Amino acid sequence: MRVDAVYENARVLTGNSWTSAVAVLHGRVVALGEDAETLSTANRVDLGGAVVVPGFHDAHNHMAWYGMSLDEVPLGECEHVDEVYAAVAERAKHVPDGEWIVGSGYDQNRLGGDHPARQGLDRAAPRHLVRLKHTSGHMTLVSSNVLDQLDTANVPVGGDVLAEIGLLREQAQLLLRPLIYPTPLSTLVRAIERAGERYLAEGITSVQEAGVGGGLVGESPAEVAAYQTAREHGVLRVRTTLMVSSAVLHDLSDGAGFGLDLGLRSGLGDDWLRIGPMKLFADGSLIGRTAAMHEDYANDPGNRGYFQLPERELAETIFRAHEAGWQIATHAIGDRAITAVLDAYEAALDAHPRPDHRHRIEHCGVLRPRDLTRLARRRLIAVPQGRFVNEIGDGMAAALGPEREAWAYRLRSLLDAGCVLPGSSDRPVVNGAPLLGMADMVRRRTSGGHLFGQDERITAAEALRAYTYGSAFAAFRERDLGTIEVGKLADLAVLSADPTDEPALTSAFVLGTVLNGDLVYERGL
Repeated sequence: MRVDAVYENARVLTGNSWTSAVAVLHGRVVALGEDAETLSTANRVDLGGAVVVPGFHDAHNHMAWYGMSLDEVPLGECEHVDEVYAAVAERAKHVPDGEWIVGSGYDQNRLGGDHPARQGLDRAAPRHLVRLKHTSGHMTLVSSNVLDQLDTANVPVGGDVLAEIGLLREQAQLLLRPLIYPTPLSTLVRAIERAGERYLAEGITSVQEAGVGGGLVGESPAEVAAYQTAREHGVLRVRTTLMVSSAVLHDLSDGAGFGLDLGLRSGLGDDWLRIGPMKLFADGSLIGRTAAMHEDYANDPGNRGYFQLPERELAETIFRAHEAGWQIATHAIGDRAITAVLDAYEAALDAHPRPDHRHRIEHCGVLRPRDLTRLARRRLIAVPQGRFVNEIGDGMAAALGPEREAWAYRLRSLLDAGCVLPGSSDRPVVNGAPLLGMADMVRRRTSGGHLFGQDERITAAEALRAYTYGSAFAAFRERDLGTIEVGKLADLAVLSADPTDEPALTSAFVLGTVLNGDLVYERGL
């Protein structure tokens, strides 16, 4: 048999064992080891002893948001509000008067606990419209001339406005929609392309886009068209599963239930672009102290956060989507929000049993022991982010206090309970490079050096499985992705060192990325 390519002279991880080569035909693995080496091909690639693992799969990221952020004022490294204002003022020198200046990634916890204020933005860019996106995505700071244009007398339920500093929290960010929505499709296509190029350089071959079409994270009511256009133009660089915002689902005629027009729901698509779960928000963020908690925040007495929509509406939406056959992905970070989501999932599953639903709790930030038991019993999928511990862990630890810190962003407890654990980043909230995420799942050290929830550390091999098989399972893709086996899609990450070896994990880097059997990224091979 003549094949399209043979990747040889490598250490290829297949399950728990190693082999030497991979042969590819029509985008799929057709042989391994000696069987692959003996096949005829015009494209024989010597990998020089490199390590080959399944292509990385990010189970929760925001591709378009990240791609657009590459053109925005980067604020993630700022350590004082004056640095934020200086960065805005510098960008103002290069932007025509009256146009938008958009910054992203600021974190008040890194700024000494204080948000920037609209008065500072007014001084930095008095002739521009300014909005700064919080790193969590759950808050936006605006200049006075933007705030003056917003209908602050009609703040949506599940959000609030701190007018004295110009801060829009949670659903209040939707007040900006008349000024900035929708994002042009051409802008989205370019953002998708730029994000995908970066992903390939990091060994990522598949992603799940955590919300399109509406709500807080949707960029356009025709957002799926942007991904289709990107694919048609050859610039959808990675396999993509789209989570559809609950805001765009509605009752369908002829008894077709709750969904999208034409009865579209989870599972439609192909190996490159698919509709995945319905995405909805239960609450906010820990570092913004808007996640719904059972008890007060440790550093904010009297504040327990809040829900982004009434609990009854949350439960009804989950029930209707489950009844209509959707997979459901619910953002829930606070322990009170997680309890409410579990209640809703249990009610839906009791009324309409579905053995393989794979409903998810995105982030699953503060998971109490008894709720962990409920989650595992119902075979729900928690989708925590290991990288959060490093980049925003100090702020989370301050918000929670030591007792609840042990319940935060659990990993070991989920595996020990028999759950399938995906790997994800929530990029651009934090750096989305999978090797960094895996290292943090193993080490659980904050940027300040604090060991955050030490009992939740997992092994390097378990972290790799999360970022490969676990994420594929969360998207119903494990038959084609997540492991290197004959018959599966030939998506591979070529690495400088073995990521299952904990000491080597910290120094490993991506040498190449193979997608659909083609070497699409190369660094020194």
